[in-house]
Amino acid sequence: MQASPPTFAAHTALLPGRLVLQVEYDGHAFCGWQSQPSGCGVQDHLQAALTAIAGEPIVVSAAGRTDAGVHATAQVVHFDSPVERPASAWVRGVNAHLPPAVAVRWVQPVPADFHARFSAMGRRYRYVLFNHPLRPALLAGKVGWFHVPLDEVVMQQALACLIGTHDFSSFRAAECQAKSPVKTLTDAKLVRQGDYLLLDLRADGFLHHMVRNIVGALVFIGKGAQPASWMAELLAACDRTQAAPMFAPDGLYLTGVDYSAEWLLPQSGRIMALPAISGA
Repeated sequence: MQASPPTFAAHTALLPGRLVLQVEYDGHAFCGWQSQPSGCGVQDHLQAALTAIAGEPIVVSAAGRTDAGVHATAQVVHFDSPVERPASAWVRGVNAHLPPAVAVRWVQPVPADFHARFSAMGRRYRYVLFNHPLRPALLAGKVGWFHVPLDEVVMQQALACLIGTHDFSSFRAAECQAKSPVKTLTDAKLVRQGDYLLLDLRADGFLHHMVRNIVGALVFIGKGAQPASWMAELLAACDRTQAAPMFAPDGLYLTGVDYSAEWLLPQSGRIMALPAISGA
C-alpha cells in the first residue's frame, strides 16, 4: 500500500535542496514545453517565475516534453533551490509571476537523487475527441474534432493489440530522439460520453507523436476506412509511412507521471471538466 505523502502548510519553510513541482498548462499559449531562444516555451516562463522567487537563476527538468498545442494537467518538474522559502512562495508566489495559462499545483522536497524524468516509472495521456458534424467553439483548442460519426466499439477492438511490449515505430515521428522504439503500453481504454470520445493511454514511456499517431489510426478505423485488424498490421509493419496521418494536438493532455512510492509524491492528476460531457 502506498504511503501517504506529507503535507506542507503554506508557511512551512522548505530548506535549500531539490524540490519537485506539479504544473498544469494550456499548451495553446506556448510553443511547447521546451525552452526556446524566443522564450515561448512553458519551461521559459516557469524558470523565470522561479528565478524571481529565488533571487537566483533556476533551471528545471521535466518528466517529459510536450509539443506546441499539447496540454498538461500533471506535468512534474524538479529543480535545485539555493535558498530557503516557505511552501507558499513556491506555489502561490510562483503563480503570481506566471501567465494565466500555466500554474503550479503543489511543491514537495525530494532527495537529491530524484529526477523528474529518469525516476519516472510511467506516464499517462488522455486524448479528448469531439465527434460531431459541427466544430466546437467554447472548447476550441481543448479538444480534437472529427465530423464523421465514429464507431467506438470497433476502435476499442483495434486498441487491444497495442497493450504489451512492442516496437511502436509505425507510430513514431521521424524526428523522434528516443534510443529505442520499444515501449510497454500497460493500459489503453476508449469510452464514449455523448459526443466525446476519451482515449486514455498509460505506458513506461511514449515516443514523439506516438499518441497523436495512434489517434489518427483509430479515426481511420472508426470511420470505416480500415478494419480493426489494421491496427495490428500497422504495429507489425514497424513503418510509419504505412500508417494514418497524425492527428491534431488540441485534445491531448499529459495527465499523470508515475513514481515509486519511496518518493512520497502525491499521485494526482486533474482532467479538465467538460460541461458538454456532464450534460450529455
